[in-house]
Amino acid sequence: MKTIIWITEGTWQACVDAVNALSPTEIVLLYVTSDDIPGAAHGAFAGLLGRGHPERDPGTRLEQLTEAAAEQLLDAAADRLGRPVTQIRRNGRVEREVVTAADGADLLILARDGDRRRLGPRSLGPATRFVVDHAPCQVLLVWPEPAPDTTSLPPPPPHHR
Repeated sequence: MKTIIWITEGTWQACVDAVNALSPTEIVLLYVTSDDIPGAAHGAFAGLLGRGHPERDPGTRLEQLTEAAAEQLLDAAADRLGRPVTQIRRNGRVEREVVTAADGADLLILARDGDRRRLGPRSLGPATRFVVDHAPCQVLLVWPEPAPDTTSLPPPPPHHR
């Protein structure tokens, strides 16, 4: 059973802990870096600040910092699992890279990353919603902390009361 764990800041621990109860045969830790922020920095630098001085481009430094952060998160997740894993880093549109990486997997584990104070669709951020809707495999969606109780459910719409 090939299981991919989508590693993101703030929720990765819950995803890693969820896999321990499943005993998959192959575990892949996936971290995706968005090109948006370094790309914006490259563009701003080229357009406004530094044509002819690529050594001063802040986008390059942001790329380096992002790579270091990704490596640290993946290593921390691997240490928490305490067993052999494969680590994958991808760059691009986060939601599409996660879906593409899940092709051929048996299970994708990810965590809620939106408003986690109440139950409901807003507990998923846009990228996570896209992944849940488009994953080419089974999905295990976990709460990074204890789930809110059912009193947090919104009232039914007026036409259903």
